[in-house]
Amino acid sequence: MGILLDALATRKILVSDGAWGTMLQAMGMTCDDCPEEWNVSHADEVKSVAAAYDQAGSDLILTDTFGGSSCKLKKMGYGDKVKEFNAAGAKNSLEAAPNAIIAGSVGPTGEFLEPYGEVTAEEMEAVFTEQIAAMLEAGLKVICVETMTAIEEAVCAIKASKKLDPSVDVICTMTFDATSNGFRTMMGVDPARAAVELVEAGADVVGSNCGNGIENMIGIAKELRANTNVPILIHANAGMPVLKDGETVFEQSPEDMSAKVKDVIDAGANIIGGCCGTTPGHISAMKAAVDEILA
Repeated sequence: MGILLDALATRKILVSDGAWGTMLQAMGMTCDDCPEEWNVSHADEVKSVAAAYDQAGSDLILTDTFGGSSCKLKKMGYGDKVKEFNAAGAKNSLEAAPNAIIAGSVGPTGEFLEPYGEVTAEEMEAVFTEQIAAMLEAGLKVICVETMTAIEEAVCAIKASKKLDPSVDVICTMTFDATSNGFRTMMGVDPARAAVELVEAGADVVGSNCGNGIENMIGIAKELRANTNVPILIHANAGMPVLKDGETVFEQSPEDMSAKVKDVIDAGANIIGGCCGTTPGHISAMKAAVDEILA
């Protein structure tokens, strides 16, 4: 049992961090910037995000490596920087958040596996292996494969992690949309299938992030819990995005989100945090709600 599962066995409910993109954009990062490159060129800003979540009480904090695969970095002109950027991302969070468990963020590659695309499963797994190896070598013991929509791609990332180090704790979350046929990812995967197949592939924790406010996450957590006994992680957005004066904003307040924490936990979640639009203020309020539940 790894460091994250050990912590869950002790505390039962953990609080993770909130949005990274929201925080970095507030510091000046633009759509033209490569977030992972900021681990090197703006290391102090990146560290300040991890430190803020550490101070807010997060038990689990991610890294600024979401788009750190070679597939993504090549499109930004940094295809040869996979090891450098991912190692720097791991070290930034480790240094800035000494009180938390650090999990390496691994997002989708933007590519499709055969037969929908031209990438084989072996090639996809190799892409993830390169990224994840850099973070494990930098000292991480937990990997968070997140915002996945295709089971096959998620499985490649999970397998890459476990082959590199069988003792690493692997979280895998998918992004579900509310449809007329229930919750589904863009590739048609429902929470029940995700719960079963991600665990079969080796995931130690499954869950959902992004795409929904905390209200919808209650239903998603219930479906996941009905189909697995492993811990569940939920990272909700601060409500659904709203366009105001040409800018996308998330309006749900820390108080609004923290009021729903007990419902998410009752639905089956063991780790709760935030995604787009959430801040250290949201996490601090959610931490207080969890502490009250555990008291």
